[in-house]
Amino acid sequence: MNSHNAEIDVEPHRQEIINNLNNVRSRIKALTRGRQEVRLVAVSKLKPVSDILIAYEAGQRHFGENYLPLDIQWHFIGMVQSNKCKMLAAIPNLWAVETIEDKSKASMMNKVCASRESPLRVFVQVNTSGEETKNGIKPEECFSLLDHVLDNCENLKLTGLMTIGARHRENVEQNPDFIILKNLQTQFKNYRGIDLELSMGMSDNFEVAIKLGSTNVRTGSTIFGVRS
Repeated sequence: MNSHNAEIDVEPHRQEIINNLNNVRSRIKALTRGRQEVRLVAVSKLKPVSDILIAYEAGQRHFGENYLPLDIQWHFIGMVQSNKCKMLAAIPNLWAVETIEDKSKASMMNKVCASRESPLRVFVQVNTSGEETKNGIKPEECFSLLDHVLDNCENLKLTGLMTIGARHRENVEQNPDFIILKNLQTQFKNYRGIDLELSMGMSDNFEVAIKLGSTNVRTGSTIFGVRS
């Protein structure tokens, strides 16, 4: 009897996650007709494994985490710590590290990734808002780090640029953080001939980010609900 009641309680929550996921997919699709596909990264931090499995069963494959427990295409979106690089590199289904912010961490990740079957995708995190509370390299120092990854880190695949941005800019159509990242992308393509992806946009502003060129959006609460 208790087991049956538990199933009844779980079903609305399961359907809510599926509906939320489909809603985000529809909103992305509406903005990307005739242009490059945008990757949806479901940010499942602090959510129970059961919630992640619901999204997984609904077809979601890219997840963002500070920890990486399941057989999914994981995007590491926490701060890279030197003493954790080896642990990250040992995860075979780690799809990308999105938070490389200096040469020392890039070099450390490169060293520990030597045993991986293929180079690990990395995004360089840029502090576009200039806030001390945000991680990331300064925009004016970004190219030096990008050059370092390209020229000295053969075990890393430079994939793109990432920013979080200032929270008070969430619904601004001409979001300065996103424009800074877009400009860096354009300038670097002119400089090195490489078209980097843009990882920008979260639950409150992913549609603005897509309009400004994002190819990788990280949404959590719009799929899994607000963290309690």
